[in-house]
Amino acid sequence: MASAGEKGKTDASRGESRVGVAAIVVQDRQNAAPAVNRILSDYADIIVGRMGVPYKDRGVSVMALILDGDTDTIGAMTGKLGSIAGVKSRVTLVNLDGKDGE
Repeated sequence: MASAGEKGKTDASRGESRVGVAAIVVQDRQNAAPAVNRILSDYADIIVGRMGVPYKDRGVSVMALILDGDTDTIGAMTGKLGSIAGVKSRVTLVNLDGKDGE
């Protein structure tokens, strides 16, 4: 069975690829970070780039991910991230053929 990332790359080769940006806000870094990093590691093949910034004034950590994969894989990853207590995630996707994203 293909890994999550392999699935994204396989579907991308069939023209179903989306490029997107995921925003992740971690409110409880101490407890949530291990689960967040485990999920991001599981989906590393669809992550093109990653930036994280501790926003000390608000007591949160903010991450931005550049993604390339199929909508099911991206949705599965962001859904798992959003199910972690103290973590919020949203994603914006665009279709590579010029149509609007989801």
